[in-house]
Amino acid sequence: MSVNLGKGQQISLSKSDGSMLSSVRMGLGWQAAPRKGFLAKLAGPREIDLDASALLFAGREPVEVVFFQHLTSDDGSVRHTGDNLVGGAGAGGDDESILVDLGRVPARIDQIVFTVNSFTGQTFAEVQNAFCRLIDETTGQELARYTLSGGGTYTAQIMAKLYRDGGGWQLKAIGEPAAGRTFQDLLPAVAAHL
Repeated sequence: MSVNLGKGQQISLSKSDGSMLSSVRMGLGWQAAPRKGFLAKLAGPREIDLDASALLFAGREPVEVVFFQHLTSDDGSVRHTGDNLVGGAGAGGDDESILVDLGRVPARIDQIVFTVNSFTGQTFAEVQNAFCRLIDETTGQELARYTLSGGGTYTAQIMAKLYRDGGGWQLKAIGEPAAGRTFQDLLPAVAAHL
């Protein structure tokens, strides 16, 4: 059963039997909002390139980033499945995914922050049906979904973070709008959520 997360909500990644999930996938989906006005039909559909990134932290120190130009973490525990330049899945499947093998994440990594940014610079007012979701990669079951709503004039979003809590992992929905075309642009805003 999937949980619809609101901003700031958290869920445990422990299974009902007390064991921990071993592998999760953070999926991102979006669609370009339809153009409005007389020229909309002539111009055709717009393409919007949103990019998902996973920023790995040890405490407050960034250690590594997995994104479209660095698809796999050096230790192999976090893997981006590839860049989607136009979106289109929206409320359906994922346009971009990042897989996390929780058991292989080095002990010094205590937080993984997921961000999304508009590489082509369009604002979220030009995006519709955007979401991120967490899936148990072993079973394919959707565990949680965070829907990006409200559009807005920003070009990025700090979506969620996985963080260690005792012997396990938790997921927290952040949903913080930000400005930036790349993950580097988002680092100051991410720091507030560590």
